[in-house]
Amino acid sequence: MSFIKVTEQVSHYNHLEKMSVTELLVDMNKEDQTVPLAVAKAIPQIEKLVAAVADKMLAGGRLFYIGAGTSGRLGVVDASECPPTFGVPQGLVVGLIAGGDTAIRKAVEFAEDDRRQGWIDLQAHDITDKDVVVGIAASGTTPYVIGALDECRRHGIVTGSISCNPDTPVSAAADFPVEVVVGPEFVTGSTRLKSGTAQKLVLNMLSTAVMIQLGRVEDNKMVNMQLSNEKLVDRGVKMLMEQLSLTDYQQAQELLLKAGSVKKAVDDFVKK
Repeated sequence: MSFIKVTEQVSHYNHLEKMSVTELLVDMNKEDQTVPLAVAKAIPQIEKLVAAVADKMLAGGRLFYIGAGTSGRLGVVDASECPPTFGVPQGLVVGLIAGGDTAIRKAVEFAEDDRRQGWIDLQAHDITDKDVVVGIAASGTTPYVIGALDECRRHGIVTGSISCNPDTPVSAAADFPVEVVVGPEFVTGSTRLKSGTAQKLVLNMLSTAVMIQLGRVEDNKMVNMQLSNEKLVDRGVKMLMEQLSLTDYQQAQELLLKAGSVKKAVDDFVKK
């Protein structure tokens, strides 16, 4: 497939080493401001992916992210934040990265070039056609991701993708591709910059919209969040006080801690 790899095109800025710190920051910020606009253009694609993922998860399936390097790390971050934010069980959203957990902190050379390993990594989680797999690859050419999506299709597993070039191989391998074309990077080819920001925004939209469809948010509040630290307990107590019109902080706290979540505390209170 022939396509334009915009992510590898030369930066609009020259002689970065000669710029002042202020110039560097101003120009980077200027470039970053183009990212949300590029994401906005991709909303119709994101909407289709959200619908596909929500359908699978409402039927009992799981969401898998698979990527390499920065893309893989972003998938791992989004997956790891779903249980504490939305109160879903560990393993409902899974992030896989080429090179395994070691690659989250340290680059694993050539891991992204293995077309077979992505599918092997998915099989380790007993992947089935009830699940959905989203490949994340800024360039849209990562063999680890493309190989995994190709195998998913052969096994009847719904696939999506997030990339930052138009008409990429990873898009061709996905049932629901999302392409956010943000243009050349400030540092030529450094896709941890605008491309990484774009992917993070799309992942935020995808997981949050899906979790809302799953009923994990009520009104605009994280009523199923895990009470894993004092800040979240305090937030939960205040939610509970607001929803139940309680004025006694200690009473609300006792109700919350006994129930384990705002939603369950409200349900328990109403049943009394």
